[in-house]
Amino acid sequence: MTAVGLAKRGLGLVLVLAVLLLIVGQLLGQPILLGYVATGSMEPTIDTGDGFVAIPSLVAGDIEEGDVVVYQARTLHDGGLTTHRVVGETEEGYVTKGDANPFTDQDGGEPHVTEGQIVAEVWQPGGSVVTIPQLGTAVLAIQGVAASVAGVVASVFGLATMSANGLGALMVAIGVALLGFGTLFERLGPSQRETRRSRSRENVIAFWTALGLVLLVFVTFATAAMVVPSGTTEYELISSESPDDNPQIVAPGETATLTRTVDNSGYLPIAVVHEAESRSISADPARQTVGIRDSGETTVSLSAPEETGEYTRHLGEYRYLAVLPPSVLFWLHDLHPLVAIAAVNAVVVGLAVGVVLVLFGSNDIRFRSTGDHIPLSTRLHRKLRKWRRNRD
Repeated sequence: MTAVGLAKRGLGLVLVLAVLLLIVGQLLGQPILLGYVATGSMEPTIDTGDGFVAIPSLVAGDIEEGDVVVYQARTLHDGGLTTHRVVGETEEGYVTKGDANPFTDQDGGEPHVTEGQIVAEVWQPGGSVVTIPQLGTAVLAIQGVAASVAGVVASVFGLATMSANGLGALMVAIGVALLGFGTLFERLGPSQRETRRSRSRENVIAFWTALGLVLLVFVTFATAAMVVPSGTTEYELISSESPDDNPQIVAPGETATLTRTVDNSGYLPIAVVHEAESRSISADPARQTVGIRDSGETTVSLSAPEETGEYTRHLGEYRYLAVLPPSVLFWLHDLHPLVAIAAVNAVVVGLAVGVVLVLFGSNDIRFRSTGDHIPLSTRLHRKLRKWRRNRD
């Protein structure tokens, strides 16, 4: 394939991937690399229907005043995703505002935004938002159809009960795995492909194709086992002068304690990390290992401010398959959660490759087929030769 052909193929793949990411991200309630706005609250920075590059919160770094973020609102847009600018910070969280709005979200009744609500940060190189004009307009036109299809597929595969973050992460994992294997096979040079073609036989599965499919399955399920149960939990807390038996209604300045259960229904132990994603919340123990088909408990402490009112606290949970020592996984988590996930997947891939090599070797896989699979012309030719031999 020529350089021009490769360039066209690459551009087409990028465009298709961009549209898929937009649709999937909106269906799941979390932008995946790309997002768009459906209102004019951020004009003239981002016009209605314009797209933007969304940096996931896991890799976005610290949020600062002036950053444009995508957060899961509590009251705005019926509790949907909101893309607004951070204009301040208080003890309770961030103050946000649309560039076109005359007042902040908090003046309009939206509680302060905590880190646990932020799902992505809009890319702003040099302080200016990079927009993709009208990228979201076409997506909005087909979003209803895509939502129906996604709902049917989710029900068929038993994914209807997944959280939005978990399902989104799983779909990203599948997409990355597919792209990775596609790139691997594309890197096989023309001469190699021709040699493989010339030596091919009917009913033969190439070893690397079979291995790629096995790895895809293992990586997908390993990633799903870690990201689907993970996520952020929101806790309500009421600071009241009249506390009652409800553990989440306490006197001003007091601390509420709740018990959080961590279940492991799998056949591998898991390493679990709990991290505060808002102020005045903690977990003890913050890190623990839960055995095979076992459960563990964590005490969650919620501190109420001196002022009465309703408050929210957010606690993040991260799970990793304990195929490495828990201490190593916790250290990798401190570097970055994605580093820990990548390390687990690397071990899973290594084990899967070893099992495949032990069971099947590195030769192509051959299987028998019935006569019904032999082309008609071949069968007629064989019968004709047999008739001639019998006649002679």
